[in-house]
Amino acid sequence: MNNPLGQILYEKNSHEKLRPASVTKIMSILLIMEALDRGDITLDTQIPCSENAASMGGSQIWLNTSETLSVDEMLKAICVVSANDCTVAMAEYLAGSEEIFVQKMNEKAKELGMNDTTFKNCHGIDEDDHMTSSYDISLMSRELLQKYPQITKYTTIWMDSLRDGESELVNTNKLVRTYEGATGLKTGSTSLALYNLSASATRNNLSLIAVVLRAPTPKIRFSEAKLLLDYGFSTYDFKKIATKDEFLQTVNVSKGTESSTNLVFENDSGVLLKKSDSSEVKQELILNDTTIEAPINKGDILRQDELLYK
Repeated sequence: MNNPLGQILYEKNSHEKLRPASVTKIMSILLIMEALDRGDITLDTQIPCSENAASMGGSQIWLNTSETLSVDEMLKAICVVSANDCTVAMAEYLAGSEEIFVQKMNEKAKELGMNDTTFKNCHGIDEDDHMTSSYDISLMSRELLQKYPQITKYTTIWMDSLRDGESELVNTNKLVRTYEGATGLKTGSTSLALYNLSASATRNNLSLIAVVLRAPTPKIRFSEAKLLLDYGFSTYDFKKIATKDEFLQTVNVSKGTESSTNLVFENDSGVLLKKSDSSEVKQELILNDTTIEAPINKGDILRQDELLYK
């Protein structure tokens, strides 16, 4: 199946190594979501604050060592206002120390093919050799949104509060309020990194990510991301072909305990086309044999679907 996941529509200096600032937190959030998925924590798990976490400075919600917040509240603070103190508190809780958590961040980066990336901390405050690229940021952004789409519950919040309304939260990503279909994802800025953004949006089943690094002003980072997203949505269409686990057909099985089995699609699949070509595609499934031979196990790939263009 032709799968457009991860297709690059436009790039410029995409592998240039730059300081990510708080866009770093996309990886921290990804590891938090993985911990939730494994059952290591729940959204109700109470997270304490160490002296180290409380001393982070920069963007924060002023955690103190006498309080705890739930994982749900921590995620809200990290995603909406880029809270450094909450990010470090989560890292320490999950891994025992920020250092070990950062090791896990780098391991995940290698797994995702983020070859331009070295993380030195979990929050993005400037540190020597803490570097990544716009390409690598797109990889971890895609992984987070694809594997854990529920994160957009937090990344699309415009305004909210914590501590019974005492702590007001306003999203640092202005596109959440102004851009149609915006789903997040994360801003970042420091005096050295300047203004960074990984912006995501979905319209008509087409999901796009625009990464802008080292913009000279906040206004330019948002306008450049908007231009990239506008280009994608105005130029391309996503044609959905199949839904994960959708029944395709029944085939005969020889030498097995069952005489037949069902074929289903392994994943949601589709094709990305320029709008000028979107009516010029048809789908055809080619099966050379109508009978397959046992043993057949759930998840085995029998044939690949082919998309034929007129």
